[in-house]
Amino acid sequence: MKVFRAGMALAGLMLAGCQQVPAQAAGGTIEAVNHTRWAINHFSVNGQSGIDIIGPHQGGGGGCCFRAPARWQPGMTVKIDWETGIGDTDEFPGYGNREAFLAWAKKVKEAKRRHSAVVPVPDYTGQKTCGITVHFLPCDKVKVITSCHIYSDPQYPVKEPLRMPEPAACAR
Repeated sequence: MKVFRAGMALAGLMLAGCQQVPAQAAGGTIEAVNHTRWAINHFSVNGQSGIDIIGPHQGGGGGCCFRAPARWQPGMTVKIDWETGIGDTDEFPGYGNREAFLAWAKKVKEAKRRHSAVVPVPDYTGQKTCGITVHFLPCDKVKVITSCHIYSDPQYPVKEPLRMPEPAACAR
């Protein structure tokens, strides 16, 4: 009888533990689409690195991993941290002229900006999820999606063009 009670207590603990761990949807990589003229030097989602530098008007990423909860809940958000910088290296003077190189390196360093935003995760109820894609938009705006469709697919939920016009001034 003691063995039976111990077994039932253990089963109860195991069930309680399972109920406390949220079910997970399919996971995947952390990707990004950069709609701006700035390079994304690095970025992260909830502290998890997106890996690659992403040039202006390009896609990239590939960090591992993002796993959305099995059920979307109203108010779900993720924190995106990123650094922008000069995306055009046409002005790179090479290493032959030290003064020109140092001036260029200073310009690159001064152009770097750190950003952070907490953004809503759109409702993915009834849809398969595949990691997360961060869309960097002009004026330091960010959107995220968990769609399995690729950016060029007509069913992809973000419709902004890759080369978005940037306003002369951003609303703050």
